[in-house]
Amino acid sequence: MLNAAELSRYARQLVLPELGLAGQERLREASVLIVGAGGLGSPAALYLAAAGVGLVGIVDDDEVEISNLHRQILHGTRDEGRDKPASAADALRRLNPHVEVRTHHERLTAQRAPSLLADYDLVVDGSDNYVTRYAVNDACARLKKVWVYGSVERFSGQVSVFGAPRGPCYRCIFPEPPTPGSTASCEEIGVLGAVPGVVGSLQAVEALKWILGVGTPLVGRLMQLDLQAANVHVVQFERRPDCPACAVADAQFEAAPALESHDANAESDIEPRELARRLQVADSFLLLDVREPWEWSVGRIGDPQLLPMNRLPSEIDSLDRARELVVYCHHGTRSTMAAEWLRSQGFRARNLAGGIDRWSVEVDSSVPRY
Repeated sequence: MLNAAELSRYARQLVLPELGLAGQERLREASVLIVGAGGLGSPAALYLAAAGVGLVGIVDDDEVEISNLHRQILHGTRDEGRDKPASAADALRRLNPHVEVRTHHERLTAQRAPSLLADYDLVVDGSDNYVTRYAVNDACARLKKVWVYGSVERFSGQVSVFGAPRGPCYRCIFPEPPTPGSTASCEEIGVLGAVPGVVGSLQAVEALKWILGVGTPLVGRLMQLDLQAANVHVVQFERRPDCPACAVADAQFEAAPALESHDANAESDIEPRELARRLQVADSFLLLDVREPWEWSVGRIGDPQLLPMNRLPSEIDSLDRARELVVYCHHGTRSTMAAEWLRSQGFRARNLAGGIDRWSVEVDSSVPRY
């Protein structure tokens, strides 16, 4: 039963006929994993904790930077340099001491996703890259878990719910990751800080609806928001009969090649200090910088080849297929996608974890940060 402090705290939602005491107790028994304590994860985690979700998990491998703070409202100026899950946990515990917060300071990879997700009822994905998003989708398919999707750029965003029983998954509407360079990252094109606030809040609403069993969740529907024009459009979609992830969820066969390929890339990252050691010996690998020329002019690592993301598909023949590639960008988002695409084209490619920014912090402070 709820105690007196909880009854007082949740009084304004307890009066909702769709919720009541039974619904509030259902929230207290629920557990939600937030993937990414950034622009989307911040409002989602805050509202889920405020609503009384009993266990909130936070998984993120990043640290707080000043450039995060215009949109990542879980963190404050004093948190600069802290790991995001720890900073997020402090904020959530200050907000609601009745909620248990569990932190995972690591990257959610395809290899780690099943074990990380297994202990939670529901997943809210606030990641900002396709590799993590597909890892979440495929792990949820295997574990038969529902997850709430959100993405943002500039003044727009998207929200949907995937993995519901007999409902479509992310691969049903986006079968494969886009070609590198065909889409820009947040750090390249920017985002108005309040936009992930809106989209992350909608993710929290969808998560609460699912836990409580109320309303109509965004299953088989993709909500698209253009907040600059104040337009909302909902696209309907269905399961793809040939979707490998849904086939796994239905247990029609044990594994799908498209899913196994992600696990094969589990060791695809290289840590900055490992790269530093390899640069000190006569190694035959090629450093590939996929940033823009203006970023190249700020600073670089070693003697790399510059090949911006948007030119990678058209200039792939300029790369030596006999050599291993170590790909890097600013924070590792673009290079993660580039390395995965290069592997799909037959290259041996690894991504520099954390990009040149982490290299500057951990290995060579003479490389300017920007």
